[in-house]
Amino acid sequence: MNRPVVAGVDGSPSSLTAADQAAVAAVARARPLLLVHGYLHPLGYGVPLNPYDLGVPAPTEEAEKMLERVAAELTGRHPGLRVEARQVAGGPGATLVEESRRAELVVVGSRGVGGFAGLLLGSVGAQLAQHGHCPVLVVRPAEQPIPVDGPVLVGVDGSESAAYAVELAADEADRRDAELVLTHVRAPERGAPAPEVAAEATTAEQAEAAELLGAAAARVRVAHPELRVTERPVVAASPETALRDASADASLVVVGSRGRGGFTGLLLGSVSQALVQHAHCPVLIARRPEPAGD
Repeated sequence: MNRPVVAGVDGSPSSLTAADQAAVAAVARARPLLLVHGYLHPLGYGVPLNPYDLGVPAPTEEAEKMLERVAAELTGRHPGLRVEARQVAGGPGATLVEESRRAELVVVGSRGVGGFAGLLLGSVGAQLAQHGHCPVLVVRPAEQPIPVDGPVLVGVDGSESAAYAVELAADEADRRDAELVLTHVRAPERGAPAPEVAAEATTAEQAEAAELLGAAAARVRVAHPELRVTERPVVAASPETALRDASADASLVVVGSRGRGGFTGLLLGSVSQALVQHAHCPVLIARRPEPAGD
């Protein structure tokens, strides 16, 4: 199944930046690019004022021209890119969540049309980050150039979700010919009852960090023997803070949708939420694609 890379496009600067990054990803993966514009009833969310005047939402000529223009610009900038564009009835967020069932990757900007500067991740991006059915790339921050230099950064915590994030991060680093930085974050010691107890706890945590990083690095080197891999244990107040700060020097940060100790009812873990809101570079949320044919 030749799953496409999907980008939601609404004409906003953020969505156009996301579409360009989706084109880069599609070319790197030898996949087609699908540009999607979700449209609603002109009275809003498909609900007319008069219940007897139902009508149906319809695609608009303005949106069609916008999609054609974006597709033409992208094919001009990215030789070999195959692009399809279509309008889909439904809210933009729900539309992209549904498209993600059949996608290799979905790319979304941090804010869309009508987004407020204080809301770092728009409602569409938030819906997709929470409910997408494949890896989701959130292109942020919208107001700065997309970094191209720097390593691919990924958090390692021993969870299954983080293991998949490492797999995706290694693939991305390989495509970009970039260094892969595996980061494990542990909290500083607080209030140990005796120095010897504190020292013992620190030693045990250091050993655990080394074991987690070493195991992750070994798996990566088997799959990508030429890849530059750095193991980076970090002591910080929280994983969110450490990865956010480290993202300032990265070209991409990859995180699992949930970390160790996460509850299955929480579709997006606290670290992932913090990074899609505050990272200094694009964020890739590792979600396993649904089986082909579903």
